[in-house]
This record gives sequence, structure tokens and C-alpha cells, in this order.
Amino acid sequence: MASLVGTALESYDFYIYAYFAAFFAGPLFFDPLGPFGATLAAFLTIAVSFVVRPIGAIIFGHLGDRIGRRKTLLITILIMGVATGLIGLLPTYAMAGWTGAVILVLLRLAQGVSLGGEWGGSILLASEHSSRKSRAFWAALPQLGSPIGSILSAAFFLVLTSALPAEEIVAWAWRIPFLTAIPLVAISLYLRWSIDETPVFANLVKNDKRERMPVLRVFREQPAALALAIGTALLGIGSYSLMNTYTINYGVAVLGFTYENLLVATTIGGLLQLVTIPLFGWWATRIGSARVVAYGALGTLLIAFPMYFVLQQATFGILVGTMIIGGILPTMSWAALGGTMADLFGDRHRYSALSIAYSIAAVVSGFVPALTLAFGQATGQAWWHPGVVLAVMSAITLVSAWAVRRSSVTARDAVTDDSEVAEPALHAS
Repeated sequence: MASLVGTALESYDFYIYAYFAAFFAGPLFFDPLGPFGATLAAFLTIAVSFVVRPIGAIIFGHLGDRIGRRKTLLITILIMGVATGLIGLLPTYAMAGWTGAVILVLLRLAQGVSLGGEWGGSILLASEHSSRKSRAFWAALPQLGSPIGSILSAAFFLVLTSALPAEEIVAWAWRIPFLTAIPLVAISLYLRWSIDETPVFANLVKNDKRERMPVLRVFREQPAALALAIGTALLGIGSYSLMNTYTINYGVAVLGFTYENLLVATTIGGLLQLVTIPLFGWWATRIGSARVVAYGALGTLLIAFPMYFVLQQATFGILVGTMIIGGILPTMSWAALGGTMADLFGDRHRYSALSIAYSIAAVVSGFVPALTLAFGQATGQAWWHPGVVLAVMSAITLVSAWAVRRSSVTARDAVTDDSEVAEPALHAS
């Protein structure tokens, strides 16, 4: 629960801002740039928080491997929640000119730094309390935070758009979802304060096995594993940026759906993931995490173009079907991601390794909405332009997951620690 609440808050913060950026951030903070320029600037404020994630990964990865998973996660969740709440207090361009936009970017940077250490620690907090056999399943459960955050944020905006006219939302009500992060972070802090450190890290402390510079060890001893982890993570992260940020804006601006239709379809897809993520996590304990990631990437690659072609019909039923199918297949790669990445690295630098790999993949994914928007503009909104982006991400993750299964990198790298390490994903597969 401590892991799940943290990842849910991370996801909630991300999607609240993603929905906000799709329609409201541009006019409120970047209005002088014009409609296209303001939307692009809003999408780039999404990207900027991803750019600094590797900095957060290095800082908090080091702390996680030195002072512990639990203590580090208390710091990351506090920074993230406070920064999100402060966004709800910002002055708009009409109130203070570019001041609000500058502070917005700074707060997004703070969120990005904290998020650089959040995901890896949450995965380890869950998986390092579990047995080796069940580790893939428990590593999947923090991934439920993404659909939970998506559902909560979409539901919040659905209530706002149905209860209030657009003028009221623009005037003041857009602030409410951000301010709700304050009580949510208080709950998360309480849960994380109440638990023990993971047995794996406690064993490292007991046997004086902590690494002095874990980040350097990752780059020095496991560069191949790090590269594979980055590629494996790309689809799971990037598909959410494409489906839940860009597609919402694209569906309204180009295809003619209503904003409410997009939010309802997204929520339906998120509800389904509450069931599929644990199932895929269980499946990973049976056939191996890397294989589940590969199956999800292959399935997404096969449906990438047909999905966006059918979506041109612009009916609500097709929209819901697209969000379900386009959500289930990448979710396979998302659900098994934590188990795959945790199996690649040894105990003494696992926090650093997971955080760095995830944050680098997130940097690329953070630019997906802006790049897809520019690509659509360049192609005259050709129906296939989002499919190209989704297919490229799928292919990279497919090749990476296949390499994890077929190469000897996992088995070679995982035995470098004296303390107990996870069974290699290659063997599990």
C-alpha cells in the first residue's frame, strides 16, 4: 500500500497536469504565443519535468542505495506533493504576466527531480519485501498507481466540466485538482513512515555491503543491462503519454470528440487496467517478466496503425474500444516492467539502476506529446501519424525485451553481489 499510494499520487499529479496542459495551461499561462504556440508550450512543460528526472534519479538513487528505500521515498513524495499543490496557487498570465509561467516551469522541474527517485524506490519497496518466486507479481502492483491516478484525475475533470461552465473552470476551478495533492501526500507520508525498511537493504547494512558510489558502479559494470532496461521501459511509459495526453487533445481538436467523451473513454480503460495489471503480474511469475513485456510490445506494434485508422470514424463506441485495446496491450509491458528491471541488477545498486533507466526512458516519453503534435502538423494531420510514434516505441521495447531473454547479460550481472539477488529474468523465462 505504501508503494501503491506513492505511485498513484505520482500518476495523479502527472495526469492532472496532462489534462490541464491539453486544454487550459496554454490559454492561462502562454496566451500571447497563439493557439498552436500556447498548446506546444503547454506540452513542453510536460516534457521539462521529464528532462530533469535523470538528475533526480542520480540523487535519490544514491540515497536509496545508501540510506535506504523507505527514507528516500519519504523525501520524494513530500517534494512531489508540495510542488503539485503550489501549482494550484499560481497567478495566470492575465494576473502577473510571464511570472506564473516561470514559476510553473520551476515547480515542474521540482516534480521531475522528485519523480526521478520515486518509481524505482516504489518497485523495490514492494518487491524486496517479497519472496523470489513472487517478486514479479508484487513488482507489478505499484504499477496499479498509473490507472488509479488516471481514473482519479479524469473523474475530477469530468466532475468539473459537468458541474461548471468553461468560464468558471478557466477563472478558478482548475486550481482545485492540484490543491487536492496536499491531503493525498499526507496519507502517503503516513503509510511510508509506518513501514519497515526492506529486508534486502537491511541485510546490506548488517553485512556492511552498501556501495559507496552505486551510480558509478551501474555505468561501469552494467552498461548493457542499463541500455536494455531503458529500451524495455519505453513503451510502458510512452504509451501513456501518447494515449492519455496527446490523443485527448487530438481527439477533440482534430477528430471532433468532446472533452467529456475522451475523459470517459480514458476512465473506462483505466478501470480495466485495475484488473489486467495484477493478472499480467501473476502471468509474469509463470512465464517470466521479460516475456510478458515482449508480448505486450508485439501486440501493440500490430495494432498501432489499425487502431488510429479506425479511430477516424469518430464514434464514441470506437473511441472506447480504442482506449481499451490501446490500453491493455501496452499495459502488459507496463505491468511486467518492474520485475524485468529489478531482475537485471544486483542489490547494492538496484535503486540507482532502476531510477536511472526509468528516468531516461521517461525523458524520451516526456517529449512524445509535443513531438507527435509537431509531426501531425507537418503531415497535415494524416491519420497514421500517431501510429508511427506508437509503433516505434513498441519496436524498441520488443527488441529490448527479446534481448533480455536471449542474452546472458542478466545472469552475468546479477551474481556480482554477495547479498541475495533476484532470480534472473532470463532463467525465469
